[in-house]
Amino acid sequence: MRAWVVRAGEHGEREGAALEEGVLLAGWLGLGDLTGTATRDDIKAAVSAAYPDEGPYTVGNWTGQLLRFVHEMQPGDLVVLPLRSLLVAVGRVTGGYEYRSAAPDGLRHVRRVEWLIKDIDRQSIQSDLLDSMGSLLTVFELSRFGAAERIAALADGKPDPGRPDADELAATLTEPAKLYEEVRRRSADEPLTLSIRDFLAVWGVQRRYPAAVEQIENDLDARGLVTVPPFTEGSLESQIAVLAGGAEPDEAGTSAVTRLTVTTSSSAVIQSVADDARHLVDDDSQARTVAYRVSNLDSANRMPECVRVGDNLRTAMTLMVLRDYSQLPVLDADGRLRGVVSWESIGRAHMADSEADLAAATVRAQEADRSDDLLDWIGTIQRSGYVLVRDHDHKVCGLVTDSDLTVQFGIRVRPFVLVEEIEQRLRRVVDRCIPIDRIRAVVPRHRASRVNSAANLTFGAYGHLLKVPENWAALGWFIDQQHFLAALEECRNFRNGLMHFSPDPVTDDQLRPAQGLLELLRSMDPQG
Repeated sequence: MRAWVVRAGEHGEREGAALEEGVLLAGWLGLGDLTGTATRDDIKAAVSAAYPDEGPYTVGNWTGQLLRFVHEMQPGDLVVLPLRSLLVAVGRVTGGYEYRSAAPDGLRHVRRVEWLIKDIDRQSIQSDLLDSMGSLLTVFELSRFGAAERIAALADGKPDPGRPDADELAATLTEPAKLYEEVRRRSADEPLTLSIRDFLAVWGVQRRYPAAVEQIENDLDARGLVTVPPFTEGSLESQIAVLAGGAEPDEAGTSAVTRLTVTTSSSAVIQSVADDARHLVDDDSQARTVAYRVSNLDSANRMPECVRVGDNLRTAMTLMVLRDYSQLPVLDADGRLRGVVSWESIGRAHMADSEADLAAATVRAQEADRSDDLLDWIGTIQRSGYVLVRDHDHKVCGLVTDSDLTVQFGIRVRPFVLVEEIEQRLRRVVDRCIPIDRIRAVVPRHRASRVNSAANLTFGAYGHLLKVPENWAALGWFIDQQHFLAALEECRNFRNGLMHFSPDPVTDDQLRPAQGLLELLRSMDPQG
């Protein structure tokens, strides 16, 4: 059994039909019947014909989603439908792909589904699973963190059981003092390791804002602790160790950090942390900063599929077709990069020699260090389509593609677009309903003459303006003023947080208050 998400349109415009008719709806206006397609190439040809003006990336992306919808999704699989109400519906797929030619365009590509539950509160779903549901794709699989079993539990009305590999110890570290005690209790060859997400939760924060980072670093310094690698690098799921870096040397004259680097532990996590510890720098010589590193992308921390020196070229070509890859890294026996093989390099090699082997088709690869600034590599990724990522020991540890950048761009831009629409709607309704003299009354007297419309107000000023009974009454809204103002203040705090850089994405759960406010504003002013 597998678990999938199938969205009901960018703004949930198809969710009513999906729930009422017991179907999943793939959308794709103007695309014809896919019943006769048997392979990815068949679907790709149909997509290319329906959308001749789209580039190869978009065609490939849409092909992959439709392949999942038409062929990979199977009866018995579970499917999640995120709803505009911020609830979640879960169903079980009951039939194969169908094309309804008589239905309105956009409601023609369907799979039958039995809805098991339609009102799951997102608060009952843990953040890692919610994050996995946050993809901008219409059709995608939930394959990480034991998703299928957890979705099945939710469908039975049970709470999310959490990750099967969840760190129970991390859940007990509810305050810094408990973290310090746990580190003191452990030996250097058995350090406390946890994800950056769990580490931040000790201080009650979810993202690495500069102010939060400064507070955590000051607390660590005061206790003589250090994280390896620095908690400011890597994605939220990256593993770090917390060590007594400032503790005096042991009887052999070595520090905790040095003892870790010579550990003989077989744990892959401990060994990875030990490798990073060998490259730990003096904080006085290199200030710790929250930057957007290559390692902040999940794909930079996920070992890509590869071939080895000496493999057959047919092996590389088979993997590339099966996985729809444009290139594969070629590694030596020690896991170090020896080059990359791509369709272009294969073509060039065969032009020179029809019997060319993998070595002949292997060319120099674009290679970044995981601690490099991502912005420095964006141009290269756009030109070449990828960059391979290496760790401190020059071993390949990830692969970043132009597709990864596209997804990140969408995730980063979405909160700003949402807040901007909220501000636009507030400005429009205030200008329409409230006279300029009453708008000027909520700003300092020395600035009032420069206020010509609601566009000159700060976001926080709207709360002061709409507290005034006369102004609130002028809107003519039949909603609770107190709850609206509380939502407005929560959105103001969220907006202020966006203005401070953090390398961590905003999750759907963190977007919920602003999204709810926007839906309320749309309901009150549907013509806006």
